[in-house]
Amino acid sequence: MPRRRALWVGLALLAPLARHARAASISALEAARIERLLQFVESQKQCKFVRSGSAYTAREGAQFLRAKYAKMGEHVTTAAQFIDQIAARSSTSGQAYLLRYPDGRTVPAAQVLADELRRIDRQR
Repeated sequence: MPRRRALWVGLALLAPLARHARAASISALEAARIERLLQFVESQKQCKFVRSGSAYTAREGAQFLRAKYAKMGEHVTTAAQFIDQIAARSSTSGQAYLLRYPDGRTVPAAQVLADELRRIDRQR
């Protein structure tokens, strides 16, 4: 019985490490797709990245998403998850991130990035 208990205790102690290791495993292809999405945001120089009601340059928006991904992306293993979990909305306010175009139109960042991801995938 003590042996079985030791096994369970050991497994319980290793479980968080296993989750972290699994969460950190992202394929090179998915990492490249996420990076292309970030580069796309940064390239939208004519647009403003809007979060929590404030407008930022596209470069600042991409930097923000990179930092958020680095801090909160441990469970993200696909570009689609990146869009949904990191680039779609504020994790504090729940407000959608937007791209504001020069003509004044605003489009949810999740929609713009999903469209771009489809374009990227068609090129493969």
